[in-house]
Amino acid sequence: MSLPFIDLKSQYAALKPSIDARIQAVLDHGQYIMGPEVQELEHKLAAYVGVKHCITVASGTEALLIALMALDLQPGDEVITSPFTFAATAEVIVLLGGVPVFVDIEPDTCNLDARLIEAAITPRTRAIMPVSLYGQVADMDAINAIAARHGQIPVIEDAAQSFGASYRGTVPADASAHPSTQPPVRRSCGLSTWGATSFFPSKPLGCYGDGGALFTNDDHLAQAAREIRVHGQSQRYTHTRVGVGGRMDTLQCAVVLGKLERFDWEVQQRLRLGDRYQQLLADLPLQRLAVRPDRDCVWAQFTVQVEDRDAVIQQLKAAGIPTAIHYPRPLHRQTAYADRCRVPAPLPHAESAAERVMSLPMSPDLTEAQQDQVIAALRQALGAPVRTA
Repeated sequence: MSLPFIDLKSQYAALKPSIDARIQAVLDHGQYIMGPEVQELEHKLAAYVGVKHCITVASGTEALLIALMALDLQPGDEVITSPFTFAATAEVIVLLGGVPVFVDIEPDTCNLDARLIEAAITPRTRAIMPVSLYGQVADMDAINAIAARHGQIPVIEDAAQSFGASYRGTVPADASAHPSTQPPVRRSCGLSTWGATSFFPSKPLGCYGDGGALFTNDDHLAQAAREIRVHGQSQRYTHTRVGVGGRMDTLQCAVVLGKLERFDWEVQQRLRLGDRYQQLLADLPLQRLAVRPDRDCVWAQFTVQVEDRDAVIQQLKAAGIPTAIHYPRPLHRQTAYADRCRVPAPLPHAESAAERVMSLPMSPDLTEAQQDQVIAALRQALGAPVRTA
């Protein structure tokens, strides 16, 4: 039998009583738009990330769009970002008349290379939007420092794949010996002007449809986002600014509240399974994603880079192992954006990654036996001796 690429059925089976009760509560009170679960979720997510404000929205794409609208992005304004990401990252910039400025990625993490950002800044630069790809945060401190040197340019973390990941300040395993000396955990979404995440079902924390959230410590931006998501209303039928229909449904908030009950466990499972994948793949002729020592990766996708990718994928498919490609073509090579972006320097690492990346089955409910099945099939596809841990 084929393995699931992402096992949402096992997750639901484990959380069924809680999720069902949460959904039933919404059906009983009938407040399907902006019901009490919306505010409850926002409070819990803000506390988890460690910021003052969480604003739930209709999708991860809407989160990025509203973040840029709250910053008053104008036609012709430039936003520095990664070319190696899902189209939504550039889409929202172009929808507002802005110009995506693509900077190359680090070849070993596939995240935006902070060392290349400064050279791409111009007087029209209005924001920097790093993507925390595959579940690992980009080098946010370095990016924030560059932004500060150039007039406090706002930084928006596109954290659609990294909710739950930590960065500089992670408490080590032996922290109990000297707890007072350990720095606090710093989480994805709480590291810059804006953090924007997605609750698409396949994400580390997902709902059963579309949903997303914005995070900030800025009171003014938070108020702007709250108004923008309800058609720019500061109160009913008082339209203070141009907005969108960007609310997250109460039912979807209820689902996320149910899933939060075991989210810490799921993050730990992702970390453990990711480490196990890394160890089992260590001697294979492929490139593993590097995880920097000052952060972790929640593995929204477990992605490797291989030569002759199509042949490897076909062999894995024949063995019942599903795969995916995140992403097969960088955005500056996409028809929709090729003439709407600025590319100040060559992007060789983004182009190479697009030709070689391949994602393997990954979810918190992936068993070690299933993981061994994936590894055995991959070893055979790569012509390596089959073994298990």
